[in-house]
Amino acid sequence: MKNDEPRRRCELIGWDRFYTLARRLARRIRESGYRPEAIVAIGRGGYVPGRVLSDFLGQPRFAGFGIEHYRDIRREPQARVGYPLAMDVRGQRVLLVDDVTDSGDTFAVALEHLRQRGAPAQVRTAVLYHKRSCPYVPDYCAGVLGAWRWITYPWAVAEDVGSLVRAMRIDPRDVDGVAARLSSDYGMRLRREVLLDVLATLERSVAPAAAPRSQREPV
Repeated sequence: MKNDEPRRRCELIGWDRFYTLARRLARRIRESGYRPEAIVAIGRGGYVPGRVLSDFLGQPRFAGFGIEHYRDIRREPQARVGYPLAMDVRGQRVLLVDDVTDSGDTFAVALEHLRQRGAPAQVRTAVLYHKRSCPYVPDYCAGVLGAWRWITYPWAVAEDVGSLVRAMRIDPRDVDGVAARLSSDYGMRLRREVLLDVLATLERSVAPAAAPRSQREPV
């Protein structure tokens, strides 16, 4: 990352907090009276939330499809379907699940993909966090983020933090130095054993040490 590039505001979500958010999201869906006949996750971020919602909503018909929009925390120029949906959802009530709303591009592509695979009777969307800066507003969310920040969920710690460390151009063997930079630059604090796992993953990575692309932030 260039020295004059603004630091991203980051927040790390732990497993306990994720589970609390997922339970809250499931409760809001139940209380709305919506009874999906199929739960469809947008991959990769929606896979874990979708599976937990499948459990709490008592709906075992669960599938997903992959949209390629981010590589670690670098945003690709355009969202696209990389792995299509195999489940037939024609004429059914569908709950479409992702982890967070950011630009709205992912849901635009996902909803169009569902229509192309056979129009469902109804589609409602759900995320753990909705960023108020996003023009797309989902039907359900567990929380709303007023101030923009990058959210790192527990299933993407090595990927997201590894990208930040590569951009720092710091020796990944300097564990204390990396921890200090993550805290000062991004407000991100990891347990030492988790950081060691991330750095071990980073050492095995063959990806080039390219600086992350800037994400869209509210003006």
